[in-house]
Amino acid sequence: MTTTLKQFMETNISKIDHEIYEIVENVQAPEQLKEAMHYSLKAGGKRIRPLFVLAVSALFNNIKKESYTVGAVIEMIHTYSLIHDDLPSMDDDDLRRGKPTNHVVFGEALATLAGDALNTLSFGVLARMDDVTPAVKVELINLLSVAAGAEGMVGGQVLDIDGEARQLNLEELEKVHENKTGALLRFSIESGAVLANATEEERKILVEFAHHIGLAFQIQDDILDIEGTSEQLGKTAGKDIASQKSTYPALLTLEGAKRKLREHYEIAIASLEKLNGDITLLKELAQYIVLRNK
Repeated sequence: MTTTLKQFMETNISKIDHEIYEIVENVQAPEQLKEAMHYSLKAGGKRIRPLFVLAVSALFNNIKKESYTVGAVIEMIHTYSLIHDDLPSMDDDDLRRGKPTNHVVFGEALATLAGDALNTLSFGVLARMDDVTPAVKVELINLLSVAAGAEGMVGGQVLDIDGEARQLNLEELEKVHENKTGALLRFSIESGAVLANATEEERKILVEFAHHIGLAFQIQDDILDIEGTSEQLGKTAGKDIASQKSTYPALLTLEGAKRKLREHYEIAIASLEKLNGDITLLKELAQYIVLRNK
């Protein structure tokens, strides 16, 4: 990790976490529900999605309080998806971020409701943001509903479940991950551009970057499922192979998956280089994604 990115992460992850915890702490809700919500939010995580909001805002010299709020919202949506993904009716996993999964600790019913609460709370937080015009709020809420819902992450999860019964081809596999993983990452990047009043051309370039770095993110996940350990990953390693899921290494071989990872990474960086301004942080975050070991 380069010094610039390391400093950026050290400075901002604690601020992101403070924003997330404060939002949940101020919710008027049963204490056991808040405890379950906090449990998964405080279990760790790389905070890559919120960091992308801030890195795009930094590109336009426009990091502000709302950048942290939107970053917190994205992390809450991401965490809700992990809670639900680990449920017995989904991936049925008992380890996440190195800790017992939410339903193992709190029971399946409360874990499901904790995920539901994080999901719905996120949209309310966006609606109540200060110092943002009504038009920007509506745009962010609309973009998030698409990215997190049937047209994005949830739709991708359905395609992923459907793909467990057969071997997907490359086009089908990319469609799964454009939605399941890429859609929320794309929102992270595009929301930073919305907050910074980027031009339509700048947003188009950033969405192209997001598309390719989102696929690179998933390919690296698939590679790590083979090469990583449960201790490194904080979740059960080898789960994809055991469940015979369609993955990039299964389809392309491990070496073929690594070549595809490099291809998407290079296209993502080439997209960034069309932008004016200092793209250093975004390039370093992209590199962090493809070089990470967890």
